[in-house]
Amino acid sequence: MDIGSTIRSIRKRKKITIAEMSCGTGLSKGFISNMENNNTSPSISTLETVANFLNVPLTYLLLKKEDRIQVVRQDERTLTISQQGKMKVETVSSRGGLRIMHVELEPGASSGVEPHAHQGEECHVVLKGTILAEQGEESIILNEGDSFSWNASVPHIVKNIGEDPAVVLIAVYSTN
Repeated sequence: MDIGSTIRSIRKRKKITIAEMSCGTGLSKGFISNMENNNTSPSISTLETVANFLNVPLTYLLLKKEDRIQVVRQDERTLTISQQGKMKVETVSSRGGLRIMHVELEPGASSGVEPHAHQGEECHVVLKGTILAEQGEESIILNEGDSFSWNASVPHIVKNIGEDPAVVLIAVYSTN
């Protein structure tokens, strides 16, 4: 774990000197320096003191870098185009079993030729247009601002039934 670098980064971002941190925590300047350079392993009690002084949760100091915030810039998104360009799917973010997608459907386009099913849960927000959502024997028309969710293990399909392109934000959670 690289706890020391995390502490140093937070301290510097908050423009706190080692001397100020020493006064505020009761820890010696030498100990703080050794801690920030990962030359010593502070106790949980010491880390709690440091976290309180820096005004951050103790758990944040213990997180591995890959468990912290992940950013996907718009130009870094994975883009999939299907149905002769009638459907565009951009993966906005993905972490663990959660994936968020920005989907554009041209008029008449759908999420597939036939209803499909997979493990997990889905939540949809219609950002633009008019879509038809079908799952099993149910179907509903949704417009801009409407949202819906379902268990994805039941066969389902989403179609753009409007005259203009539709945009849907989809969050999919799966434990697989």
